[in-house]
Amino acid sequence: MSTLGRHDIVGSLGALQRYARALTRDDARAEDLVHDTLLRAIERSATYRAGENLTNWLRAILHNTFIDQRRRATADARHLRHAATQADTAAPPDQESRLQLREVSRRFDSLPEEQRAALYLVVVEDMSYRDAADLLGIPLGTLMSRIGRAREALRAADDPAAAPPARTNLRLLRSDHG
Repeated sequence: MSTLGRHDIVGSLGALQRYARALTRDDARAEDLVHDTLLRAIERSATYRAGENLTNWLRAILHNTFIDQRRRATADARHLRHAATQADTAAPPDQESRLQLREVSRRFDSLPEEQRAALYLVVVEDMSYRDAADLLGIPLGTLMSRIGRAREALRAADDPAAAPPARTNLRLLRSDHG
């Protein structure tokens, strides 16, 4: 600040604050604008010509700083609006997915333990049927049957009309008394 004197700048502060307040219409923003102006003035002190009206030179810097800040704020707002519209179209709300996942989890938990264990090992843990059957200590056919019944139960919960008829464990016994 060889050609700019501290006292000269202090003498211009009142005019800068009034102009900043007129531009921003906000005391805090005006104070920030004056601060930014003084920083720019110090950075560009080499462009100040001795004998030039210091207050007018500082006002010009303040005005340009204000315009730059408004342009930046407008560009930032535009980018935010664009990002918001992209976010709306890029990812649909996940509430429905969460509800579906919660429902599948509830249905899975309602399966009988032996079906739940078989389905979990094969579908979630990605075990082979043979390895899952061995782990559970059951024949391969039994494991496949349990997985099939578990899948049927889960599908039936999605579409009750597609559910197979209920199986009963009653057997007809023939009577020789006729």
